[in-house]
Amino acid sequence: MPTILAIESSCDDTSAAILRGDRLLSNVIASQDVHRQYGGVVPELASRAHQQSIIPVVDTAIRKAGIDKKEIDAVAFTRGPGLLGSLLVGVSFAKSFALASGIPLIEVNHLQAHVLSHFIKETDDSDVPQSPFICLLVSGGHTQIILLKSHFEMEILGSTIDDAAGEAIDKAAKIMDLGYPGGPIIDRLAKDGDPLKFHFAEPHIPELNYSFSGIKTSFLYFLRDQLAQNPDFVAENQADLCASIQHTIVSFLLKKLTKAMNKTGIRQVAIAGGVSANSYLRENLVQLGKKHSWKVFLPKKQFCTDNAAMVGIAGYFKYLNGDFADISLPPYTR
Repeated sequence: MPTILAIESSCDDTSAAILRGDRLLSNVIASQDVHRQYGGVVPELASRAHQQSIIPVVDTAIRKAGIDKKEIDAVAFTRGPGLLGSLLVGVSFAKSFALASGIPLIEVNHLQAHVLSHFIKETDDSDVPQSPFICLLVSGGHTQIILLKSHFEMEILGSTIDDAAGEAIDKAAKIMDLGYPGGPIIDRLAKDGDPLKFHFAEPHIPELNYSFSGIKTSFLYFLRDQLAQNPDFVAENQADLCASIQHTIVSFLLKKLTKAMNKTGIRQVAIAGGVSANSYLRENLVQLGKKHSWKVFLPKKQFCTDNAAMVGIAGYFKYLNGDFADISLPPYTR
């Protein structure tokens, strides 16, 4: 089985992983706290941090895997989409390592990697989905319902026409001045709130597509009106506001997902992407699965956010197909 070094640097996490076949040997992630003070990722600062982290992260991944770098058979890397400066660091390192080692390169699409994270095995008896299955990919930048027919035969059944679900959650947190990143903060505070306390407009979008700009606007205007009457409204209702906006977004996500499941007749469903770590989404999908007799696959929390393990599993499947990349390939942002 091939041993693959995987590199992920699409946004603000520098990550390296080692896989032997589909078995994960190590997965190292270096996060960047510098963006917290700005309330969002600053691209130039992200690329600089990647330059500082990439060598120690890769070195740590190799040592944790207990292998020698001479055992590596290929380098898989995130080619895009993502921030150009961040991608350039990972892509350049992957090319240099492959060229110096005389091994092939494997370019990986970041979104496909998120979906394929369900096939990472940490033990021989790890349960993985069987094709075909439906995957809800939901993150800060993307929201899609995907029909997976095989590892790389994916059909997008529905997609957001504007903002992504994760971006809407982060925006709600920013409006309430909760800090960054907003998603985990809202998830934590919502546990003590009433998800039905406040109601926000849910868009009526045809077919299986999504839209989250209207939900953000509804939330913003609601708070504007309430704060005009009571300047302490957010502080006094923080948990209920978090629970209610989270409920609105998750309910909208799952309504469309249920429609997709019923339309296709498929009985296996998975979620992927950063927002798949959200506890309310995970709990409600499990309940929905029991109601409809679906087999539900939830990714481990460590594979929800950006990580190199998911790049490695995508790289492994491409390696089996002999799908290698030319060293001249540039990264892409969209």
